[in-house]
Amino acid sequence: MAVRYAWRVNLWIEDPKELSARLADAPPRVGMDTEFVRERTWWPRLALVQLAVGDDILLADPLAPGIGEALAPLLADPAVLKVMHSASEDLVALKRGCGVVPAPLFDTQVAAALAGVGAGIGYQRLVLDTTGSTLPKGETRSDWLRRPLSSSQLEYAADDVLHLDALHADLERRLRELDRLEWLAEDCARMVAGARDDALDRWPHLGMRAAQFMDAEGQRRLLRLLRWRDAYARDHDRPRGWILDNELAASLARNPPADRAGLQRQLEATPKAPRNLGDAIWAALQAPLPDEAEAPEVRSGERDKALLRSLQDAVSTLAAEHGLPEGVLASKRWLQALLDRRARGDARWPGALAGWRRRLLEPRLAPLLPE
Repeated sequence: MAVRYAWRVNLWIEDPKELSARLADAPPRVGMDTEFVRERTWWPRLALVQLAVGDDILLADPLAPGIGEALAPLLADPAVLKVMHSASEDLVALKRGCGVVPAPLFDTQVAAALAGVGAGIGYQRLVLDTTGSTLPKGETRSDWLRRPLSSSQLEYAADDVLHLDALHADLERRLRELDRLEWLAEDCARMVAGARDDALDRWPHLGMRAAQFMDAEGQRRLLRLLRWRDAYARDHDRPRGWILDNELAASLARNPPADRAGLQRQLEATPKAPRNLGDAIWAALQAPLPDEAEAPEVRSGERDKALLRSLQDAVSTLAAEHGLPEGVLASKRWLQALLDRRARGDARWPGALAGWRRRLLEPRLAPLLPE
C-alpha cells in the first residue's frame, strides 16, 4: 500500500525481505517512532514502527512475522543516528519487539530542553514552533493493534516522523552554538543504557508519599512488598497495579497482619485484592531483603526539607544562569538521592547527576552538602 503524503512516499511494509532491502543502504540519519500498547501488560507491545528514511516514510508492521528481526540491524548500526522524540518508552518497546535498543540516539525532546526551548515539550508543539505546521491529535488513543489500520491512523503515524529531520537540524544547530552537543550525547547514552539494563527500581518505596508517614520498620515492609510486586508483575507480564495496588501495599506495610490467616481475611475484605497470591504476599512481608539495611528512609523532617530546598534554590539559580528550563539540571528526586547517599556516608553522586551535570553543580552544591 502506498499513500502520497506531501513530498514523501508512505509505504506499509509487512514483508521482512522488503524492509531489509529498503534499509540496506540507510542514510546516516533516520527518524523513528513507535506505537505500542501497554494497558494490560508490564511490557509494551510493539504495534507499529515508523521510519523516515531519505524521501520515504516506512510504516513497518511488527505484528507480521520477521519484521522485528529485519529492523534489528538498523537499530544496532552505530553509523546510523536515530532521531526520536521522547524516546524512553519507545526504546523499551523496540527492545521487547526487536531485541535491540536503538543507538546512537538523538532525542529531540531532550535536545529542546538542553537548548533552552522548554522542558518536556510535546512533539506537536515543537513541530509548530520550529516549522509552523499544525499536526492533528485525533488518533492519540487509537487502537494500534487492529488491522488494517485506517487511513487517518496511517497519516497520524507518518506525521510522527515527518518533521524529525527538521527538528534535528534546528536543535543540533542550537546545541552546537551553545556548545552542548556533548550534554545531549551523555543524556541520550544514559537513556539507551537504561533501556538495555531494564532493571527494576531498587528503592521503589521512595516514590510513594505514604512511606513518609511510616516508621523505619514499616518502610522496610513496604520495600519488600513493592520489590516482590514489581518482580512478579514483570515476570508474568501484568501491570503492577493488577498484582498489588499501592493503597493495599501501604496498608499491609503500616499495619501488618498478625498471621497468614489475618492476611487472607484482609485480602478477602479488599475489592480487587489478589486473594490467590496470599502465600506469596505473606512470604514477601516476612522475609528480610539482603540489602534492606542500605535502604534510604523516606524522611519528612523540617531539617531535611530545608536542606533540600536550599539545594533546589541553588540549582534553580544555576539553571537560570545557563538558560535551562526548571528541573532539567537536577530534579527534586535526584537531589534527594544525593542527600540519601550522603546520609549513608556515600560520597558518590547518583548516575543521573554524573557527567556534565556534576561538573556544573558540584561547585555550587558542595558547600551546602553535609560532610
